[in-house]
Formats: sequence, C-alpha cells, structure tokens
Amino acid sequence: MVAELLRRGERVRALTRDPAAAVAAGRLPADGVEVVTGTHTAPETLGGALAGVERLHITVTAGLSEAGPALVRRAVDAGVRRITVVWGGWVGPVERAVADSGVEWTRLEPQEFMSNALTWTESIRAEGVVREPYDAPSAVIHEADIGAVAATALLDDGHSGRAYNLTGPETLTTRERIAVLSGVIGRPVEFAPITHEQAVDRLLAEGVSREDADYVINWHAAPPPEASTVADTVERVTGHPARTFTEWATAHADRF
Repeated sequence: MVAELLRRGERVRALTRDPAAAVAAGRLPADGVEVVTGTHTAPETLGGALAGVERLHITVTAGLSEAGPALVRRAVDAGVRRITVVWGGWVGPVERAVADSGVEWTRLEPQEFMSNALTWTESIRAEGVVREPYDAPSAVIHEADIGAVAATALLDDGHSGRAYNLTGPETLTTRERIAVLSGVIGRPVEFAPITHEQAVDRLLAEGVSREDADYVINWHAAPPPEASTVADTVERVTGHPARTFTEWATAHADRF
C-alpha cells in the first residue's frame, strides 16, 4: 500500500516498531516515505505520528481489539478525516469504532491472502512437502491488490461507508496452489495432510494464542461462502484485473 501511495505521488508517513529493520527487509521503501517508530497497539504514544495526518490506514492485527477504539479516537481528534481499515476477519471493536468515528471510512474485507503460502517455504525447501489439514477451495487475493484498493479508497471519493469483499480472480484448492508453486520453481511438491489438532498445535508452538489458532484452523475447516466465491471488487475499484496466484508465485519463486 505504501508503494502504491508513493506511485500516486502522495506524501506518506509509515508507522513501524523497527524502522531500520523494516527498510532493510524491504517491507518499506528506503526513499520517499517518512518512517516513524511506534506501534498502533499503544495509541497513547502516537501523538507525533498522527500530527498533520489527514488520511489513515489501519490493519487489524492481534492485540488491537482493546487499543483500536482509542487509536481511532486519537486519530480523529488529531485531524484525520478519512480512514481505511483491513478487518480482522469479522466486524469487531476496531471495525465498529471506525464506522462510528464520524469521518469517512471504508472497510476492506479480504479473504485468504496469497502470502499465506510463505508459511510453506521452509518445508518446501527442505522436503518438497506442504502440510495442511484441509484442501478447501479459496479465492486467494494478492496482498498488492489489497493495498491498491486501500490506496484508491483513501485518495478517491465515492468509497465512504462501504465494505468491500476482496478476492483474487480464481478459486484454487490447496493442492492446486501447490501445483502452481511446483511448476514455477520446477520441482515436485507434495501435499501431506495433517489433522485439525496438529494444525492448531503447530500454531500454538509458534506463539499464536489459543483463540487465534482455533479461529484460523476452524476457518479453514469451514470457510464462509465468500472465501471461495470470486468477487470483481478489485477490478471495479482500481480499474485493473486482480493479480493471479501464478503471478504471485512467480514473483516469490526464489523464496521457495
């Protein structure tokens, strides 16, 4: 999203806990963006970061449910007049605070991110295997398309008060995404099913809370209809077709 805003000639201030690490890892551009230190889960520390900001983007992450409403209040008090928010999978306290803020807002409701496949990098490199509990179809979306929609809603009129369901241009099962990756990297990759409980335990071992681990795996066990139904929102909002998983895999092939 930052890259898209810069491409459109905007002045951008980006908040991150570790500016040097974010730039070094390529998560933020090295030039053209004002990078400030902080965290959105501690809104009482963000007075300077919000000064002079007219438009704000928030991505709902773990730990923001309690702090999010205060963040929204501080942003509005600081002069923010338009907010975009990427939801956390449901309309929770942050999403409601944005909708009740009294300023223009747009809620982005992306389904499964294509970048979730990055959790497979280690097992693909080491063993040529992907271990997941379910082979459900998913209309996965490219993270750059989420950023493009968010940038458009922040900068252009006509999106206020809307909730946009966001998907990619095709529905693919886990096996089908693995096949795409296999073709791109030129090596066979096997799908090895694991149990629901093993998938939950794996997230717990990575430090994910029980609540979040159960939510993620239960979502994959019984995804909502929107998760596998292609929506044309990306093209309608941005004027450009949504990117395919093959495009995503090609761009990230070296990581696998």
